[in-house]
Amino acid sequence: MAKFTAHILLAAALTAAFSSCSTTRVLEDNQYRLAKNEIKVVNEPSYNTSDIAKYVRQKPNTYIAFGWNPFLNLYNLAGKKDNFVNRTIRKIGVEPVIYDEEKVASSVENIGNHLQYIGYYGSAVSADVKVKGRKVDVTYEVKLGKRYPIKDLRYVLPDNPEFAADFFADTAQVSVKRGDYLSESALEDESERSSAHLRGLGYYGFTKNYYFFEADTLSDPSCASVEMKINEYTRNEGPQQAQTLKKYHFGKVGISYPEDFKIREKTLRNLNMIRPGDSYNEEAVRNTYNRFSSLPVFSSVNVGLSSDTVGVVDCEINLTPSRPQGFKVNLEASTNSVGLLGISPQLSYFHKNIFKGGEQLSLDFMGNFQFKPNDRTIHSTEFGVSAGVTFPRFLGLADRLFPRNLPKTEIQASYNYQDRPEYRRNIISVAFGYSGRHGNLYYQFYPVQDNIVRLFNINPAFYESMASNPFMRNAYQDHFDLGTGANLTYTTNASTNPKVSYWYSRLSVSFAGNVLSLFNGLMPQDENGAHIIWNTPYSQYVRGEFSLGKTLRFGKKDGGALASRLLIGAGYAYGNSEALPFEQHFYAGGANSMRGWQARSLGPGLSKPDSSFVIQNQTGDLKLEANLEYRFPLFWKFAGALFVDAGNVWTYHNDAGDDGLGELKLNTFGESLALDWGLGLRLDLNFILVRLDMGLRLHDPACNAGSRWLGPGDWFGNNGYAVHFGVGYPF
Repeated sequence: MAKFTAHILLAAALTAAFSSCSTTRVLEDNQYRLAKNEIKVVNEPSYNTSDIAKYVRQKPNTYIAFGWNPFLNLYNLAGKKDNFVNRTIRKIGVEPVIYDEEKVASSVENIGNHLQYIGYYGSAVSADVKVKGRKVDVTYEVKLGKRYPIKDLRYVLPDNPEFAADFFADTAQVSVKRGDYLSESALEDESERSSAHLRGLGYYGFTKNYYFFEADTLSDPSCASVEMKINEYTRNEGPQQAQTLKKYHFGKVGISYPEDFKIREKTLRNLNMIRPGDSYNEEAVRNTYNRFSSLPVFSSVNVGLSSDTVGVVDCEINLTPSRPQGFKVNLEASTNSVGLLGISPQLSYFHKNIFKGGEQLSLDFMGNFQFKPNDRTIHSTEFGVSAGVTFPRFLGLADRLFPRNLPKTEIQASYNYQDRPEYRRNIISVAFGYSGRHGNLYYQFYPVQDNIVRLFNINPAFYESMASNPFMRNAYQDHFDLGTGANLTYTTNASTNPKVSYWYSRLSVSFAGNVLSLFNGLMPQDENGAHIIWNTPYSQYVRGEFSLGKTLRFGKKDGGALASRLLIGAGYAYGNSEALPFEQHFYAGGANSMRGWQARSLGPGLSKPDSSFVIQNQTGDLKLEANLEYRFPLFWKFAGALFVDAGNVWTYHNDAGDDGLGELKLNTFGESLALDWGLGLRLDLNFILVRLDMGLRLHDPACNAGSRWLGPGDWFGNNGYAVHFGVGYPF
C-alpha cells in the first residue's frame, strides 16, 4: 500500500511539473488568474521599481523559474470535484491568485500616495489590464511627478535657551540638507532621529509630534524653502496645551517581584542601568529592559515610567519569574531497507536559578542505540552525560563594560561512552567560553575546548584493517584535543518555529593543537613521530562548517512554505596529526541530513560501505549538502512535506584504503553526489513539532557504475529507503 501511494503521488507531481497541465482549470466562468504584474516608469526607465512594488495590493503566484510553479499546476490537476484525493492534492498544491479589479484600483491609489510621500508631486499612475485567455497581465504605468530641491532650511524653536543650545549642537547630524529633494518621508525620518537624540539628553516624552514643517514652492517654482518648527505642544494639541520643554532626571528606581522568588539583590543591581539622579536617557531604559529580559529566569519584564512637573522620572521594574525547573525530552528514530534500527533518546533537566543569581544549570542524558532485531552481532550502544552552568555575566570583566547586552559565561563538562563491535571508546570533554548577542547576531566563543579520547577492546580484525589503512589508523587512535572554537549565527527570526519568511546563516570554526605545538621540544614522541602528552598524541587541525538557510512562506498565515539549506564543511589535519580525529569527521545521512540514508551510512565519495565496520560508520574530511523542502498544510495540526536532498562527504587524500574512491575529484564530483527525495508528515503542536520522514534514494554513489540511478522498482528493495522520526524541522 505504501509503495502504491508513493507511486501515485510521484506520478501526480511529475505530471503537474513537467506537462502542460492548465493553471486555470479550477476557475469559475467569470474568473481570471493574475499571471503577471509589471511596473513601467515611462519618464525614467532606469528607476528602481522594487520600492513601488510593495504598494501593489495583489501579487501573482510566485514562480520557481521562468514563470513555472509545479505546485500551481498540481493544484489545478485536482479539478473542481470535491473528494478526498482532490482535497489532498490541493493541500500540496498552490491555489491560483484570482484577478481582483478593485485591488488593482486601490493599488493605483497606493502607488500615487507613496510617490507623493517620497517627493514626486503630481505623479500620474494608471493600470493597463490585458486578458490572455483565462489569464490577466497587469501593467502599472507611472509618470513620475515633479521634485523640488531644498533651497533653504530654517529652524524655528521655542524661546528656551537650554533647549535651543541642545538642538543646535546636533544640527551637523540633521539628515535633511540643502540641495536634497523635498519629501514628507525625509522630514518624518529627521523628526524621528532628532527627537530620539533629544530624549537621550533628558527630554522625557519628547517625540516627533512636536515637529511641524512648512514648505514654500510658490515663491520659486523650481525649488522649495523649508521651515522646521518645534512647538511646545504636539500635532494633536493646541497652544493652550503648551508646556515648557525641560530636561528630566531619574528619581526613584524600584524593582518588584513575588516574595517567594529568591534572587540575590546584587544580581538585580548589576542588571539595572537606571541610576537615581542621572539625566533621563531612553537608551538606559531600553538597555535595562534588554538585560533583564535576557535572563531565562524571568518570563516577563515591565519597565514602568512616571513623571511629575518638577522634572523627575520615577521607574518601577516589575519582574515575573518563569518556571524555575523543568525537563525536556527528545527522541529520534530511524530504520532502513535492510532492517537496521536506530533510536536516539535524550533527556534534559534545567534549573534557571540554581545559585540564586540567575545562573542556569543544565543536565543532559543521551543514548544512541543501533541494532538489528534478529541479529545480536550487529549492535552499537552509546551513552552520554553532560553538565553545564551558565552565568549571566562576563566572568573576569566588569558589567559596566557591556551597557547593552551582557554576555554570558559557560562552563561545560561531558562524558561519552560508546560500545561498538569494533571497539569501545571513552571521551571526556570540558569547555569554557562566552556567549551573547548583538541585534540579530548570536555568538559563542570558547577559548578552551578539551577532549580526551581513549579507545580499548579493539577488535583484532578491525585493528589489522587499520594497520594497512593510514587514514583510519590516524583517525582511530587515542588522542588529546586542546583548542579554541567559535560559533556565529545570524537570523532574521530567532523563534523556535517561525511563522513568517526568514533566513539564517551559521558559521562554526575550531582550532586545536596550535598552542601545544609551541612546546614540542619538551614532549616525547611515539613510534610514528607524533608528540605525546600522557602517552597520548595531541591533535592539531582546523575545522569549519558554514550553513545558509532560507524559508519562504506564501499564501495564508498557515499556508505553504519552501525551505532550503546549503551546508559546506571542511577539516584539515596538520603538524602533529595526519588525520582528523574521528569525532571531528563529517558524516551524512540521518533525520536532519540526507534522509534516504541512515546517519553515517553515506560516502565518502564513490566508496562502498567499509567492511571493517559491522554497522556503517562512513565519514570524511569534507562535506557538501543542499536541501529543498516544500511544506504544506493538511488538516487540523498536521502538515505534509515533499523534499529533495543532495550531497555527500569526501576525503582529501588517496590513503583511505578505497582506491581513491572517497577522494574529492573534479572529474568524478557529479557521480559522487548522492540524491534522494521523499515524503514527510508533521504534527505541529506549537510548543513542539513532531515529524516522520521517508527518504527514497534517487542516486546512490556506492552502487556500481551504470546502476547508480534508482527508480521506483528499487526504492523499496535493499538499500533503497530510510525512515526517520524526529522533533523539530530538519533545517
